[in-house]
Amino acid sequence: MSTTATATAPRESSKERLAELFDELSELTGQRNAIDGRIVDIVAEIDHDGIWGNTGVRSVAALVAWKTGTSRANADSIATVAHRAAEFPRCTEGLREGRLSLDQVAVIAQRGGEGSDAHYAQLASVATVSQLRTAIKLEPRPDSGPRPDPVPSISKADGDGFDLWRIRLAHAESAVFEAALASHRDALFAEWKHDRENTPGSREGSEDLRPPMPTTLDAFQRLVETGWDLEAGRRPHGQRTTVVVHLDVERNVGALHLGPLLTDSERQYLTCDATCEVWFERDGQVIGHGRSTRTISRRLRRALEHRDRCCAVPGCGATRGLHAHHIRHWEDGGPTDLDNLVLLCPHHHRLHHSGGITISGPAERLVITDEDGQQLHPGSLARPPSGPPPDVPACPGPLGERADWWWYDPYQPLDPPSAN
Repeated sequence: MSTTATATAPRESSKERLAELFDELSELTGQRNAIDGRIVDIVAEIDHDGIWGNTGVRSVAALVAWKTGTSRANADSIATVAHRAAEFPRCTEGLREGRLSLDQVAVIAQRGGEGSDAHYAQLASVATVSQLRTAIKLEPRPDSGPRPDPVPSISKADGDGFDLWRIRLAHAESAVFEAALASHRDALFAEWKHDRENTPGSREGSEDLRPPMPTTLDAFQRLVETGWDLEAGRRPHGQRTTVVVHLDVERNVGALHLGPLLTDSERQYLTCDATCEVWFERDGQVIGHGRSTRTISRRLRRALEHRDRCCAVPGCGATRGLHAHHIRHWEDGGPTDLDNLVLLCPHHHRLHHSGGITISGPAERLVITDEDGQQLHPGSLARPPSGPPPDVPACPGPLGERADWWWYDPYQPLDPPSAN
């Protein structure tokens, strides 16, 4: 056997093996696309009939992410395609038949114009996801008038070892903010100058002994801490709000101070995470009052946030604006301790007190049920398949050629019908 034949054989066999793997990958891709198409059909039925609200979730995408165990971005794609499935029958049919991917159809469903189904179904058969995004951007949009003026905003982004905050303020508010920074910067500079002059050895030129010069960032930190200290002094227990309730001891009826009567669920909702000042009445006359009751201390709130991290309702995952909820309400004798507290987002907190979901504990063995008494479990519905995979052709995928957008004709939306 020659040396040339020996060196060529493994190379040829690796090419053949790669071709076999590509064939299998194409077949599995077609089956996955068809499975995604069936998932879209199921979600479309849930969305159209409105039965997703029975689970207590806030959106169809949240339900998909919960029950399928997928990411929120993928769940948003599924929910978007399902919501517009009737507008794009050709595209969704390509998904069911395994010819188009979920990402391709999702790009079309997110921003595709009305009546563009046939145009994009043909383009998606050869275009990549990135090319479809470009094509949809080239689609002319109806004139929506002048753009709205920018609004004040604040946002946060995670960085490599640091967090990036962006603040947008109107000129008047920005001037106030800048003046406050300048005031705190001047105060810090005065302190720095005093410390520098009174630090032993600083006049001899020892740089190690000199305090560092304050920066604008130091002034911003001082501004935040000063506001925080003032707020802590005004509300030392860190409560979310103070609720004044008038309670009729004979009829067991409560009402807000200078406000309407409260239902039992409203009263319990308002007093879950609040300071409640209760005034007792009989025959419309005040007979006494209870002291202001601190329900959730700052230290207890921190321990609760460290334990729960997010809303305790399965499938939610909200992390901002959470309420501390008494599993056994404090007015029913429930203690204000960690075993009887759980974090809920405002949506599920209201849903619980209105009877949409039931929460029972203790917190380590929390049981949450829907309005029919069915327990909500945090796990997804994923399980090993019991049937054969979809019988669809292998997916060839996009051509992968470079797009020459000079020769591309974007989809032209139809003119709206005239009023005549």
